[in-house]
Amino acid sequence: MHCYLALVTTFIHVSAALDPGQQAFHVSGRRFLSEQPPLNSTDNLIFNTVSSLLQHWPNTRYRNGHTVVPARVPVGTLLFHGTFKNEIPTEPDWVSTDPEHSFSFCRSVSKDSGCWHLTLITTRPLKILYFDGSSAAKMPDGVMDSQDLLVWDKVMPDKTLEEGERIGRLCEWGKQYELDGFLSEIMLCNFSAGVKVSSFLNIASADNARHKSLQPYPENPKNPKTFPLRLSTAYRVLESGSWHNYFPGETRIHLDYSRLISFYDTSLFPVLHLTRTQNDRLTHRLDEITPEETSVFKTRLGEVLSQGLGENSDSGIDWKTLLDVIMNRYAERLELLHYILNSTAYQPDYIATLKQAHRQVSSMIAPYILWSSVSRIDDQSSADYSWAVPVFNHCSNAHTKDIETDGLFKISDSEHLIVKSIKGVSREICRALVGIWSEGMVAGLDEPDIELPSPQIAQDPSRDMGGLWKSRIETLMAWLDWSYWIRCRPACAYEEMCYIPMWPFFLTEEEKTNPQPKCIRRLESFAFDT
Repeated sequence: MHCYLALVTTFIHVSAALDPGQQAFHVSGRRFLSEQPPLNSTDNLIFNTVSSLLQHWPNTRYRNGHTVVPARVPVGTLLFHGTFKNEIPTEPDWVSTDPEHSFSFCRSVSKDSGCWHLTLITTRPLKILYFDGSSAAKMPDGVMDSQDLLVWDKVMPDKTLEEGERIGRLCEWGKQYELDGFLSEIMLCNFSAGVKVSSFLNIASADNARHKSLQPYPENPKNPKTFPLRLSTAYRVLESGSWHNYFPGETRIHLDYSRLISFYDTSLFPVLHLTRTQNDRLTHRLDEITPEETSVFKTRLGEVLSQGLGENSDSGIDWKTLLDVIMNRYAERLELLHYILNSTAYQPDYIATLKQAHRQVSSMIAPYILWSSVSRIDDQSSADYSWAVPVFNHCSNAHTKDIETDGLFKISDSEHLIVKSIKGVSREICRALVGIWSEGMVAGLDEPDIELPSPQIAQDPSRDMGGLWKSRIETLMAWLDWSYWIRCRPACAYEEMCYIPMWPFFLTEEEKTNPQPKCIRRLESFAFDT
């Protein structure tokens, strides 16, 4: 029978763990629910980066990319290029998928001329190679590391501004695999291969629209006081980027997840991982990769590119959607659970708040709660929580069990890596949730008529079940580090947009090293420093 003693016992039981975020469940001598991710685990990092591919917000937050993926641009896709020259490029150059971006480079050279804006349409699928992160930003602090390894076999910060040399070398290397270009912004190797000119227009640029009467032509046409349209155009670039902030991201690029390479793959890059195990992810770079691991990267990349780019992955599994399904199931719910648990310190009815948190968790894992487990809770043998193991297993393996069944799917090495990351992330989510659920069940929080006094938290914090649960969820959310939780708080007003500082708009060193979201105006008068 549930009683107050059971609740007190649970408080003491939980606080006996080595860390407030842990719990001591013993099953057959194993502490399956108190285990933490192995120190060398990168499951969370792989899940995070792969689920963020082609999404603007997370790749702006974590600029230094760690994933390289073969991709294609479908037939009929429009690509754009802005220039001051009345010439279609004959050398490798960049194109964008949104005209707002290309128009910002459409600049006139005098008050008597406009600029030139090129629109291309793809006539066949273009084969490209995608570098994640903010790999088009001209910064020496890691955003171009993966490109450097491919071109120069080592990180070359002194080559940051050598855009022409970089794209030329990449295109020369890519000829052996019939690559059409590379994606940070799309760097197109040949403007006459696989694309057709749709239009090439002489248009009024933001520099000189309606200002032909100015004498002489200003030395700095970017000056917003002289040309306010230039500043408005800059904001349109930020606006168009925000269209791809989250899932599904940039939909005009189709990634081949079955051939991705992650620098968080410890089976390929163990030494690189060891050099930064305790470092904040914002500082992760590839500058300490060994020559041997660089060779592994280039060999592996050559292998996946030689296999060709298919319409779908080898298995046919839509990994992009599967990863999003998992994030959708848990991201907002975990945040709400944390909100409920955070209120236990302020709620006069402490037990009522614990019950609410317990019901929240129970509903989250309801598809995995077996009647055979619930029926054993009152047994004397339930003290070791062995009855919770089947619930934990079903929850942890829900999204991967069938994928791993022998012979059911053909899984590539890259897909195995994705499956491993899904399993690792699911395991930690379910460890926290099943732990809270099972503790609450033993304590009797599922009984509607239980009336228990609040623990004397001030005198004995170890008895604060709500605080221990809150710590556990905070630890989990910090480990997952999903960009969903990084947003403007409070929400922005209608005339504002939530923005995360990006190159080249950094105002402070802190914005450069640790970009945090903030509200900026999207209507005049524009301001970045709000």
